[in-house]
Amino acid sequence: MVPERKPDLHLEIGHVLFIDIVGYSKLLINQQSELLGELNEIVSGTDQFREAEAEDKLPPNRTRHRAAWRHNR
Repeated sequence: MVPERKPDLHLEIGHVLFIDIVGYSKLLINQQSELLGELNEIVSGTDQFREAEAEDKLPPNRTRHRAAWRHNR
């Protein structure tokens, strides 16, 4: 029996940012929306995020409260 050839793997470093807003669930809906908007502005305003976005390294399924990108240097 011939062993099955495994494909060449290409590994990358991934970065995932998880942020918890303490007391979020106790806030009114409009307060939650305001905080998520502010958080989104802060994260998307970082050099790393803008660089990853410009290089199309952000996953297509990102949401306003979760950001992930891969980065090779």
